[in-house]
Amino acid sequence: MRIAYLTQSYPPMISGAAILVERLARSMAMRGHQVLVIAASDKKHPYASYQENLTVARLRSIFNPLRVGQRFLLYPRFKILRALNEFCPDIIHTHDPLLIGQLGLEYAHRGRIPILLTVHQVPWFAASYLPNITGIRSVSESILWAYARRMQRRFTSVITPSHTVSDLAARKTGIQPTTISNGIALKTLHPRVSSDDNTAIRKSLGLSPKVPVILHVGRLDIEKNVERVIQAAAQAMQQTEAHLLIVGDGSQKHALMQMCETLKIAGRAHFPGYITLQEGLPEIYRLASLFVTASEIEVQSLVLLEAIASGLPIVAVRATFVPEIVQAGVNGFLVEPGNINGLANAISVILKNPQQGYEMGRISRKIADKHDIRISMDLHEQLYAGFVKPRESQPVLEAVDTQSRWESIKRSTEISK
Repeated sequence: MRIAYLTQSYPPMISGAAILVERLARSMAMRGHQVLVIAASDKKHPYASYQENLTVARLRSIFNPLRVGQRFLLYPRFKILRALNEFCPDIIHTHDPLLIGQLGLEYAHRGRIPILLTVHQVPWFAASYLPNITGIRSVSESILWAYARRMQRRFTSVITPSHTVSDLAARKTGIQPTTISNGIALKTLHPRVSSDDNTAIRKSLGLSPKVPVILHVGRLDIEKNVERVIQAAAQAMQQTEAHLLIVGDGSQKHALMQMCETLKIAGRAHFPGYITLQEGLPEIYRLASLFVTASEIEVQSLVLLEAIASGLPIVAVRATFVPEIVQAGVNGFLVEPGNINGLANAISVILKNPQQGYEMGRISRKIADKHDIRISMDLHEQLYAGFVKPRESQPVLEAVDTQSRWESIKRSTEISK
């Protein structure tokens, strides 16, 4: 198959969509499919990169003031349509329902090829950026759901990563999505073995060899409610020697560090920044005593999946998809949104009862098994194959000589000096 992925964000830019698209693109290329990724450039200029069976076209982009390290496309209509035309995809899979998704739909409908959409955000996510003024967020959500109803009917199929969001989308739009977990690498993320020595990584993070660790991983942006994690951890830390480890970056990092100063836990709170799986994140999960999140907007949280795969007990809020993988009293605790005292009490219970935390962590790992990345990739490939039919390739735009296709894609990303 010839598979085209359309996305705003792609590594080294970091988001749930970026990580999933990279995994899909690399997996499908390794399985012998020809793959094209069209994404915003992470630099101040466009460029293209090539690997076996995989081409990534990075188009001209501008700085995103709302997200640290993110850039987004303007309106490169011709360049996107030309790149698709030269690649001649059998199927398009977009991860953006707005600008890029619209262009993908235009090409797919004119070329009569299937186009899929993966839902990475729902209206409450966009509304969380608006001022908290009575009525503004609810009206905005209603408008966005109306747009989603019209938009999703134009796609061949819609994918969501969790049953919670599939059910919500079905109620709001009348369309039943296909549910496929984003998946996690269970070989990389696994519980700590008793013989593991984490002394070196603890030292690099400023942690004592035996101190319990309250862990949070994720973007440090306003909608993630990390300040509630810090407030709850500060209460629990009054009764134990635990340290707080906040891994990630974002617009709220400085304010969160200041909060730790105010709460007098700065000496036991650590902010190492964003750390990738390749840079030691799996080892960080394994040295933690528990994982805490207060986010209420998750479609499917990769960091929560990574935490349960690492055998950690979880303290989280009862919101969105979270109860799908956190069973209250079984592999962690769930509290109502905004209940900081409840978060603090749950953290304290696990810290004071390490054996209970260990047993919860064992169950977490069992729950993680069904989210194996290999299962996710297999399901995507099977879905693609079910929609792709043998056909004569009919480019939508003016035909381009086969030998010049990849050179043309490369040229389409260039800018005049």
